[in-house]
Amino acid sequence: MPTVTEIRDRTDDTPITMLTAYDAPTASIVDDSGVDMILVGDSVGNVMLGHDSTLPVTLDQMVSHTSAVVRGAEDALVVADVPFLSVGADEGDSIENCGRLLKEAGADAVKIESGDHTVKLTEQLVQLGIPVMAHLGLTPQQVNQLGGHTRQGTTPEAAREILDLATEHQRAGAFALVLEHVPSNLAAQVTETLDIPTIGIGAGPACDGQVLVVNDAVGLSDWTPPFVETFGDVRGEMESAIDDYVTAVEDGEYPAEEHSHHEDELEDIY
Repeated sequence: MPTVTEIRDRTDDTPITMLTAYDAPTASIVDDSGVDMILVGDSVGNVMLGHDSTLPVTLDQMVSHTSAVVRGAEDALVVADVPFLSVGADEGDSIENCGRLLKEAGADAVKIESGDHTVKLTEQLVQLGIPVMAHLGLTPQQVNQLGGHTRQGTTPEAAREILDLATEHQRAGAFALVLEHVPSNLAAQVTETLDIPTIGIGAGPACDGQVLVVNDAVGLSDWTPPFVETFGDVRGEMESAIDDYVTAVEDGEYPAEEHSHHEDELEDIY
């Protein structure tokens, strides 16, 4: 398993790989692929729980899903998302909520959608032994304020703010930074400026690593963002298999004799 320190100090030219997972079976498959990190994203709200945003996801749900992923993963570093309103309102509650994801769920680190309000918190968490991955650019928990899942950092002022916040969070002790849906040249500048690795999603190839939602990557989602490459057709395979199952049951072909057990001693009980 790569440690937080090893991810932070990664010096070779091999890009860091990261995928989401939300349950033990998926985590096991992702882990077996040799991925460096697994993100238990609050995207579970969109892709697994049927919500239209991440906002309804609770801390208890994140603890539950993170625990499942930890049980399924053996080698990858497990990073847990801190859900909406779990940090920022109260300092003590923010620290306790982040701590639950390590203490109860077994995560190795937390990811926080970042801003001015998370710089000091990041420093405090790191001092307490809670590794923090920062997240800038498109932050889905701000969807109502942003007016949708739109590209961020597209003006010089907005780009400078992202660069400044990235530097502040590095100084506060964050071990890595997710950059989501920002111009590739901005991501390149942030990556060049920082000593900690950048993990891109919709941020171009210059980042030190990449992350995708696993449902998008394997072709399970019915819609994907424009920056996503789909590497399989799991949805199509599932549809085909389920259609075959329904047909086999309706036609009386399943279960067949080989799927059943006959107990001779039960012949005369009626």
